[in-house]
Amino acid sequence: MKPSSVATVVIGRNEGIRLQRCLTSLQGQVDRIVYVDSGSVDDSVNFARSVGTMVVELDSSVPFTAARARNAGFAALHHAGLPDYVQFVDGDCGVQPGWIAEAQATLDRHPDIGILTGWRREIEPERSIYNALAEVEWHRPAGDILVCGGDMMVRSTAFAAVAGFNGTLIAGEDDDFCLRVRATGLRVHRLPRTMTHHDADMTRFSQWWRRAVRSGHAFAQIGSLHPGHFVREQQRVLFYGGAMPVLALAGLAAGQELLVALATAAWGFNWLRTWRGLVSNGQSSGEAARHAAALTLSKLPSIQGMLTFYIRKLKGAEMRLIEYKGAQAGVAPDRCRDRAAGVEGP
Repeated sequence: MKPSSVATVVIGRNEGIRLQRCLTSLQGQVDRIVYVDSGSVDDSVNFARSVGTMVVELDSSVPFTAARARNAGFAALHHAGLPDYVQFVDGDCGVQPGWIAEAQATLDRHPDIGILTGWRREIEPERSIYNALAEVEWHRPAGDILVCGGDMMVRSTAFAAVAGFNGTLIAGEDDDFCLRVRATGLRVHRLPRTMTHHDADMTRFSQWWRRAVRSGHAFAQIGSLHPGHFVREQQRVLFYGGAMPVLALAGLAAGQELLVALATAAWGFNWLRTWRGLVSNGQSSGEAARHAAALTLSKLPSIQGMLTFYIRKLKGAEMRLIEYKGAQAGVAPDRCRDRAAGVEGP
């Protein structure tokens, strides 16, 4: 039997040393590497070429999205002869040694798995509370799952069967892709091992806020395409980020302290439920308190993101990227879910 083949599609924009770490980590693990660049102005393209990586530079006249970049990488592989499997990875992630071989062997043994993923880990979770939140976010349950993030190994036939990612989505494109692959009868599966090491590089409140805005946008946009998906996330955002602040403001305007107290109590209940869940998952009381506060507060930027989507949709406006890393943001598709570790209250 002919051995299976694996290639990698790396996407990024102005990732600098992070891209160098990513491409270096892949050397010797895969048969081919394609790097898709979304308008970098640093040395990303030159470095990729210097280590023998095939480079695709996207046309800047068309809006950049992670989905568009991944599709372009797959198309480049197709022209040179498709491998059996494609490992998609973001340019700000290094791939764990041994991951490719184990994932490849797993797909060889299980032809009913269309998408395989593992755990993403933060390289500096102690650097800021925002990085620490991302570390908690990435550690999701193993086994058969509904969806996963953009770091994934995909069976090429499964990718082709659903025509790849939806290039119009600015976030949540990985959820949409997984749902469509599962609709063909294939499984999405997570192995209980580290797959990639990510550098969120979030040190400022403004970065975290914009990332949560993008999450809200994804909740609304993907929810509109898949009505059964992101239902609880949208309900939480609408209740805690929309209804309760409106109730509190109405109470203040009318001099009704009871309304303000009810809104405050609702937020406190959400914080408490989240705190208890984080503690039960092994966090210290103090760490859980900080993370629960951030997750509770995230409903405000998330409602902003949801409203942004619906306003854009109503106006027929273009769905443009919501970046959070400044000059180094680009197409980084990682998501800030308010259901960290599956512990948030209803």
